[in-house]
Order: sequence, then C-alpha cells, then structure tokens
Amino acid sequence: MALNNGVPATGTGLIVSFGEMLIDFVPTVSGVSLAEAPGFLKAPGGAPANVAIAVSRLGGKAAFVGKLGDDEFGHMLAGILKENGVRADGITFDQGARTALAFVTLRADGEREFMFYRNPSADMLLKPEELNLELIRSAKVFHYGSISLIVEPCRSAHLKAMEVAKEAGCLLSYDPNLRLPLWPSPEEARKQILSIWEKADLIKVSDVELEFLTGSDKIDDESALSLWHPNLKLLLVTLGEHGSRYYTENFKGSVDAFHVNTVDTTGAGDSFVGALLSKIVDDQSILEDEPRLREVLKYANACGAITTTQKGAIPALPKEEDALKLIKGA
Repeated sequence: MALNNGVPATGTGLIVSFGEMLIDFVPTVSGVSLAEAPGFLKAPGGAPANVAIAVSRLGGKAAFVGKLGDDEFGHMLAGILKENGVRADGITFDQGARTALAFVTLRADGEREFMFYRNPSADMLLKPEELNLELIRSAKVFHYGSISLIVEPCRSAHLKAMEVAKEAGCLLSYDPNLRLPLWPSPEEARKQILSIWEKADLIKVSDVELEFLTGSDKIDDESALSLWHPNLKLLLVTLGEHGSRYYTENFKGSVDAFHVNTVDTTGAGDSFVGALLSKIVDDQSILEDEPRLREVLKYANACGAITTTQKGAIPALPKEEDALKLIKGA
C-alpha cells in the first residue's frame, strides 16, 4: 500500500535494536572544544537506541535489547525508551557498573569530537544468558552496530543474539557506527567490524566508514562494491549533504539529499536507518524493486535531514508527517 508521494506504508512487524544506550553530554555552546565548553546538557543517545526510537516515532514497532547501569541515568534511559513507545523488556540492569557516558562536542565545522567514560560501563557487561531470546525471535528485523563487539562478555551476547535472530528468519541489519576512540587500535576495529560482515542482509555505512573499511580515499561505486558479499540484499552508503547511494545484486543508484539548516548531525544516520527499516519490515520485496526502494530512500533521506535541524539525536527524530511535508515541499 502506498502513502503520500508514493512512499510505502510503515510496517507493523517488530524491529529489535541491539547494543548500547548512553548519555551524551553536549556543550551548551556550539563550536567549542570539550575543554572550552562552559557547561553541558545531557542528551540520551547510543546508535541502536536512537534507531529504535526513530522507528517508533515514525509509527513502527520497536524494541531495544541492552544493558544499563542500575543507577539514575540507567533508569532515566529506560524511561525515555518507554515514553517513546519502545519495548524495554529486553533491557537488563547491572548492579555494579555505571551507565555509559560520552562527552560530545560539535566543532565549528559541524563535525563531532568524542570522549567516552566506559571503564567498564554496564552495556559492555551484557552476558549471552541475559538475552531475552523470545523477544529477539519475535522480531522481523534485528538491527545492531559494532560497539558491542569491542569486549567480552558483550561480544558473545552480540554473536548469540545475531545467531538466534538469523535462525528465527529475521532480516539482519548492520550499521557499524565506527567510534575509533573506543577500540584498542584502528586495525582491531577494522578486523572486528568485518568479522560479522558476511552475516548481514542489509548494511549501511557512512562515507567516512567506507574509507576506513576499504583503506581507499575514493568514495565511488568500485570502492563501495568491494564491501559487497553474496548474502547481502542491500548496501547503503550515506553521504551527508550529498544524499545516499544504494547497491543491490541487480541495480545501483543514488538519491539526493534534502537541503535544510543543519545545526547538529548527531543521530542523522540512525534516523535514516530507522526510517528505512520501518518501511521494509513487512515487505522485503521493496529491496528488489528499484522504484519503490528509491521512494523509501527519499523518505529516509528526509528523516535524516530533519534530524540535523535540532541539537541532540532523540529530540530531533521526526514523525512521519514531518518527513512527508519535507518531501512534498522539496
């Protein structure tokens, strides 16, 4: 069923996001280094959690699986998921470790600088036996990043969750979401990110991640297709203000971005992924139908663009009518 502007309807199947949820502390003033910031605002974040909230806000069904500290911040984050209509029965709380924190600043050029407090944080301590397997099995799409691969026991929990999701027939969606400061070395990051590459049905990388994973400074079709694997249904490369490119076994192309007044790029990629997943969750044939896929990607680009117009990821995530309005007005 098509909606306004030929955008397919949002699905009712469950999308489960797995990984970290944390608090970003963002300077009250833009364009300064962390050291120069006069004060900080707390902003809930963590890419997989952002994706879950993006899905829910766009009218889809989402759940989050991960571990938070049994502390004020952890309970606050669980509350934010519930307020946004995300199922939280996949969350466990750690008695000993704190909820992860990150200090994030937007430099004058709009790019981000990160400093993380994880030593270890609760999300790193999720054990395979703590997973809500029933919830994972009930999903149609299982979405994850790579931060959960950095250390044990979370790495084993991640691999187990993927395996259970795959066996249950879920579509596996992977956004590596590279955060180099968290890895022991760039080499280790590349190796681990690629260690689960062949398992995913759908992969989304940013232009920066494409360069990092291929070791090439070219952002072109040849470079992107060097990341293709035979089990893949869709490979996406997001290019910020230059839109996105898509690759499937039978076709490839690009979709232009929407031009908006960008304030903060945090969460734009997560918004893009949430929008895409919410539209294909019930109808994966869209992945093989270029005209319909282009409509979905145009919608995903619109959602990503809107997310950059406000500070912080979660407050900026759009509702469906916002995205349709932007598409209509473009």
